[in-house]
Amino acid sequence: MNIYVVMKRTFDTEEKISIQNGKISEESAEFIINPYDEYAIEEALKLREEHGGEVTVVTIGEEEAEKELRTALAMGADKAVLIDEEELEEGDEFSTTAILSAYFKEKALDIILAGNVTVDGGSGQVGPRLAEELEISIVTTITKLSIEGNKAVIERDAEGDVETIETTLPLLVTCQQGLNEPRYPSLPGIMKAKKKPLEKLELEDLDLNEDGVEAKTKVVERFLPPVKGEGKILEGEISQQVKELTSLLVTEAKVI
Repeated sequence: MNIYVVMKRTFDTEEKISIQNGKISEESAEFIINPYDEYAIEEALKLREEHGGEVTVVTIGEEEAEKELRTALAMGADKAVLIDEEELEEGDEFSTTAILSAYFKEKALDIILAGNVTVDGGSGQVGPRLAEELEISIVTTITKLSIEGNKAVIERDAEGDVETIETTLPLLVTCQQGLNEPRYPSLPGIMKAKKKPLEKLELEDLDLNEDGVEAKTKVVERFLPPVKGEGKILEGEISQQVKELTSLLVTEAKVI
């Protein structure tokens, strides 16, 4: 089975970040594999364990993304591909899809797995866009996946309910929390990852140029959420607390 994972290097939202000149400061940020992509990698490894084949992890980024690719290889992936986007001043979902579709168009693939969203962008557009370009089926926000022969049976989250879908390969799915529990890289896995193949491609290797994948959208501004003010503890009798609360909602919060 030819199994591919689309992965992204993102900043760790559990660590402190700062914004300088409208961009995330890379000096102050910690970078990791996008957490939702970890579910995709884990599910890909489980599929290989059950059906055999090969897992290839693909990312678009600059040289620094090699670290996250090596982590994916240490988890158990067989190969990694880094598509260098250094030539691009600014990319968006269109750019990402154009690059990935150029890479995948000549590949014999059975399934592509990706995270449902990225924690730095959160649009959830790349998976559906890519499936459309490749003219293959897509199922998003999956929580269970089983494949037998050419048929896939999938459970997906449907706003608090569960939807069961049957479809055929080739297929693209986007993964979310609840699908599995991603494994940690083992020490032997980390050692083996150093020797596993990591292919590096430029845009020209995919017959692309900067103009052809130029972003269709523009980021106008980036800013951190406003700092929350201190809370207040109301004291006294209940009737007194109600009056004070009402007054605060009118005069300070101005919500009534």
